[in-house]
Amino acid sequence: MDSVEKTTNRSEQKSSRKFLKSLIRKQPQELLLVIGTGVSAAVAPGIPALCSWRSCIEAIIEAAEQLEVLHPGDVAEFRRKVTKDGDLLVVAHDLIRKMSPDCLLEVFDNLEQHIQSPLVLQSILSLMERGTMVLTTNYDNLLEIFGQQHNKPMESLDLKDKTKVLQWARGHMKYGVLHIHGLYTDPCGMVLDPSGYRDVTQDPEVMEVLQNLYCTKSFLFVGCGETLRDQIFQALFLYSVPNKVDLEHYMVVLKENEDHFFKHQADMLLHGIKVVSYGDCFDYFPGYVQDLATQICKQRSPDADRVDSTTLFGNACQDCAKRKLEENEIEVSKKLRQSDTVILPLIFRVIP
Repeated sequence: MDSVEKTTNRSEQKSSRKFLKSLIRKQPQELLLVIGTGVSAAVAPGIPALCSWRSCIEAIIEAAEQLEVLHPGDVAEFRRKVTKDGDLLVVAHDLIRKMSPDCLLEVFDNLEQHIQSPLVLQSILSLMERGTMVLTTNYDNLLEIFGQQHNKPMESLDLKDKTKVLQWARGHMKYGVLHIHGLYTDPCGMVLDPSGYRDVTQDPEVMEVLQNLYCTKSFLFVGCGETLRDQIFQALFLYSVPNKVDLEHYMVVLKENEDHFFKHQADMLLHGIKVVSYGDCFDYFPGYVQDLATQICKQRSPDADRVDSTTLFGNACQDCAKRKLEENEIEVSKKLRQSDTVILPLIFRVIP
């Protein structure tokens, strides 16, 4: 497919793009953005380790082999496990326990030099500016790097810092990004199974605050593939949350196969998640996220004056309309009291 045809297809995709009304009518502060490897892959396509869990594990194994910090027998065994269709999180957990922390520093070195397509990061940052919270399953800090380049006081945090986690969960860290698996800059603190966060999962105060987020915020999964199978995510947000089917969360995915897409859509509804597609090609992903963020950012704060020309009082906001109705009611009551004619009392009902 030549470049002209690609451009035409993208224009057609954008012109026909539809968004769920229930999503784009959300206030930014009602959302909690969950960032997966798809975001990093779109931003820094030159780093294979950012493209998927499998690519990340393969890159770490290669770094371990080159640095000679992993026995050749272990290297071969891990490569064999990666090629199988097993649980990659288990493989990653075993690998990180055996390898040197230097492998991760090698794989994710000089991230800021690899940011090629910042469109998705710009969109996420615009949502954060308006109150959207962000957590990620990624090890990289591309979002924080990009935000700091734009003079935002970005801060990375992990689950081992209880004080900061509570501040973040209560909405007191506007530019905080919670890394639930840890961050590559602190390899010793990286965790891939709930046992590594036993102190967190057994702390009722932290767990109550985190699980309350899943009930009170609308989670928006972006660039996520297997996040719902992630043991840490499950332990933090899913295990103790009742009536998940009644919640309203969203997941943006690639639609490669229609049958798989609609089955995934039905499965996710059991977790209160509405699955939507950004298209059948990953190239559409950045533009979709940008347009979606733009639509959401258009929503005015509930504290701002609301203009509705269809209301009885034209440009008046709802509060003003209510006050006006109350004033009219008082005025009519005065006139009734002044009248010598006996009439039935009028009842005025304010329509919310």
